[in-house]
Amino acid sequence: MESEQYHSKKIREQGLLPLFYHEDMEVCLSVASALYAGGIRAIEFTNRGDQALKNFTALVKEKETSMKGLMLCIGTIKTAEQASKFMDAGAEVLISPVFDSSVCDVAYMQKMLWIPGCSTPTEIHVAEKAGCSLVKLFPGELLKPSFISAVKPLFPNIDFMVTGGVEASKENIAAWFQAGASAVGLGSKLISKEILAGKDYQQISKKTKELMDIVKSLK
Repeated sequence: MESEQYHSKKIREQGLLPLFYHEDMEVCLSVASALYAGGIRAIEFTNRGDQALKNFTALVKEKETSMKGLMLCIGTIKTAEQASKFMDAGAEVLISPVFDSSVCDVAYMQKMLWIPGCSTPTEIHVAEKAGCSLVKLFPGELLKPSFISAVKPLFPNIDFMVTGGVEASKENIAAWFQAGASAVGLGSKLISKEILAGKDYQQISKKTKELMDIVKSLK
């Protein structure tokens, strides 16, 4: 329980959770390093390709030498088998796009923080009944900040992290936090295909620092 609370607090305090996936291991390592240089200490690596487990394992190894204190979350976990494999590889937090009872059971048995994806009050209620205190609202582009404003009074003990549709701008991020979000997840709006194609990792660090400053000013 203490581990779950610690990791949940770390995400909420950071307020911004970058998420990404790439087939190339060197690109993954470079992106993680750029995010770390920009002040990030918690990253979500998404399980969205054949090389996900291999590249995630490389990230875990690399963080021990050059990214001390980095918390590695694994996202897009939809089965108990996936959860177990990535936990064995060193994942510290499991994140899902849905509520899956088998993933919930694995996380519970290992006393690991699991953040399920929800998009309706019923799903949030199920997650709360299962013991979840931090829920991922997905997809954000469909739910809008007004969704959080509407459901927050119903679930005062739940913290919400929004993923999908979050823009890399003060106006948009402010709208989510003002509505009641505890954190926001950014993927392609921070780590774009253009930046990756040009291997402009310094740009990732620069944008990350700017966004971290924005989040700090809002919290």
